[in-house]
Amino acid sequence: MSELVTGEAVVLGLRAARLPSRGLARLLDALVYLTVYFIGGFMVAFGLSAMEGAAADAIAVVLMVFFTVLLPVMAETLSKGRSVGKVVLGLRVVRTDGGPIRFRHALVRGLVGVIDFGLLAMPAVVVSLFSAQGRRLGDIFAGTLVIRERVPQSHGVVPPVPPHVMHMLGADLVALDLSAVPDGLWLSIRQLLGRMHELDQQVATGLADRLAADLAGRTGWPVPQGLPPMVYLGAVTMERQRREWEKAASTYAAAAYAAPTYGAPTYGAPAAYQPAPPQTVPAPAAVPQQPNGKPMRVLGVPEQAQPAAPATPPAPPAQVPAQAPADGEGFARPE
Repeated sequence: MSELVTGEAVVLGLRAARLPSRGLARLLDALVYLTVYFIGGFMVAFGLSAMEGAAADAIAVVLMVFFTVLLPVMAETLSKGRSVGKVVLGLRVVRTDGGPIRFRHALVRGLVGVIDFGLLAMPAVVVSLFSAQGRRLGDIFAGTLVIRERVPQSHGVVPPVPPHVMHMLGADLVALDLSAVPDGLWLSIRQLLGRMHELDQQVATGLADRLAADLAGRTGWPVPQGLPPMVYLGAVTMERQRREWEKAASTYAAAAYAAPTYGAPTYGAPAAYQPAPPQTVPAPAAVPQQPNGKPMRVLGVPEQAQPAAPATPPAPPAQVPAQAPADGEGFARPE
């Protein structure tokens, strides 16, 4: 197993290819290149049959160098570390930091490969047997590594949590203080949880142990006895997401149901709850009148459609002055 550190500072568990798989891939590549070499050499010899012997030998040497060194270099460069044999067996050449190789890496591998695969490939076999990652001389000088791409995914890293355990964690999770956890630690935990099925089980377990210990030291809540560290990280991450969701929901609700003000729309509230503008009663139109006070007749309008004069309140009744009783009428004045 090889621990490669990516640019995101995440340790990846990539399985290095060993000598049997690499030897079989190399054998397939050699068969393909030799077949193409003999076909190309036959076509050149047939087309240049009248060429002198020295020129024909020079062309044969150039073809051999091209098909044994330059063609593998071009194939690995254009395919980002994959040849015909490596594609069949699911292998790839990468840098020691996990990144894709470039032309200089493939060129060094191809040039040193002349020494590796000389003398019945004994140098490559001996160096690969003594290397912990199965690297040959070309890999050591170029700073590369051959890995296995088709690695069976290790599902089931996180065991199912029983209901009584989740019920036990509920009160502790709600009381956690997550303000001391930095964003970098949250990012590392999310990357581990999102890629735990792509990593080797042993590497994923080691990463979970270290991250769980760091998280427990910052929150003050140690990993419960018998609870896997991966489940602990997932539970705390879900609690943080729940708090962020509740905070966002409360902010949205406060903005949506704020007190409306007339004359301006309430953003965030449904259209049915938008306040209606105040209703105003239009003033009655004035009726034109003549100098004598009667309504003016509009020419061309029938009598029934003439505007009516505004109603005037009736005048109060006139007061009749009291008269003194005549002599001989009424009660006699007392003497």
